[in-house]
Parts: sequence; structure tokens; C-alpha cells
Amino acid sequence: MKKITLLFCAICLISLSAYSQILKPVTWSYAAKKTGPNTATVFIKATIDQGWHLYSQFVKDGGPVKTTFSFPSSSAYTLVGKTIEPKAITKFESTFKMDVSYFEKSVVFQQKIKLKGKTAVVKGNVEFMVCDDKQCLPPEQVDFSIPVK
Repeated sequence: MKKITLLFCAICLISLSAYSQILKPVTWSYAAKKTGPNTATVFIKATIDQGWHLYSQFVKDGGPVKTTFSFPSSSAYTLVGKTIEPKAITKFESTFKMDVSYFEKSVVFQQKIKLKGKTAVVKGNVEFMVCDDKQCLPPEQVDFSIPVK
């Protein structure tokens, strides 16, 4: 009888874990394009699942975690200016009791660089937070490595 009870519990746990799902509503992709003999632009694209919001780099304190890009210094390139983003949707969110700027569906961030040689690998990470109309997920960091040829 104990074996049957243990087997039943194991089956229940396995079926429960099959129904649980890790939410990953943002997929990141990367590309780079040379714009001159020693300049390039790095493209960092977020594809956002339906119903979710990815927050802008320009969210005021007291709101959700803003999207932040970090690039360690490199001997292969230097950053030119800051990471730019397209115009975001700005609306009042009662959760944060303030206007917040965010993106839906997809967004492409761009970072210009000056190459010190013919090629480089741009490394860094992006920290971001996403919410839907019911929940916000904890902030997440994703590392990236983008070859520039």
C-alpha cells in the first residue's frame, strides 16, 4: 500500500510540474552593421509576447525597473553616445501611480561604436523588467556577444 501511495504522489508531482511553466515573454536577438571603415551600429532587438510590456530606458524613479544596457570597456571598440531607442508608448499605470514608457510586440535598441581595428566583438548585458495586466516578473539580466565584421 505504501508503494502505491508513493507512486501516486510521484505521478501527481510530475503532472503538476508539467503544467507549471517558466514565463519568458521577451526574446532577444542581435545584429551589427558597419556604417563606415571604423564605425558600426549594434542592433539589440527585443521581441515581446502579446500582452506584455518591456519598459523604456527612461523610466523615472519609483516606477518599474528600466531597461539598462551595460558595456564593459574594450580594446577593440569605444561606444559613441548612449544606446538609443524609438519613441515609446507612455501611459499612466495605476500599479506604479505614475506615467511610464514601455514597448509592446518588439523594439530595436541601437548603439553606435567606433572600431579600433577591422573587427570587434561587442559584449555586454541588458537588465530589464516586463509586466502584463496581472503581474510583473522580477528584473532579469541577459548577457550578449555581438560580432562586428
